[in-house]
Amino acid sequence: MRILIAALSGAIVLFLWSFVAHTMLPIGEMGIKQPANEDVVLQAVNTGLPTPGIYLLPSMDMSKWGDEAAMKAYVEKSKGSQFAFVVLAPSVGDPTDMTQNLIKQFVNVFLASVIAAWLLAATNWGFGARVIGATAMGIFAWLAVVVPMWNWYRFPTDFMIGGLIEHGVGWLLAGVVIAWWIGRKQPRRY
Repeated sequence: MRILIAALSGAIVLFLWSFVAHTMLPIGEMGIKQPANEDVVLQAVNTGLPTPGIYLLPSMDMSKWGDEAAMKAYVEKSKGSQFAFVVLAPSVGDPTDMTQNLIKQFVNVFLASVIAAWLLAATNWGFGARVIGATAMGIFAWLAVVVPMWNWYRFPTDFMIGGLIEHGVGWLLAGVVIAWWIGRKQPRRY
């Protein structure tokens, strides 16, 4: 029960920090730009990208990676073009209704907090070491997920820095709450 309460407390802190980072601070928007002519881009997306999925542009059929002529043509095409990483999702009824997204996000941070609380409770560390451990988990998540997006898919550096701030500060704050709850003296049972 101690781990679940610590995890719930950490999840609430992470969820609130994420709200602050994305709505009150510019952290959640770092690296995100507006297109110069959105209508033209949307029309091209609607006609050029047939189904929801992830598209890398310029693209090449993966089955042709061993074809020397196809590779050479791809390299030449890429030299004269910018790179795009496009996530195409089905349209939603009301994009401003984030109820489902918020529910999924809270479940996500709760599950992550359960893992963090469980791992930190398994140590004999004191409060400070547990806070550092939770912060390290946030930085680990950033290194494992956000940095590869920057490396392989050329996500903007400011997006990557925003991710570091969000994960690092979020897990530092959650770590304080989780470490405090886990380290509390348990009442004696008679």
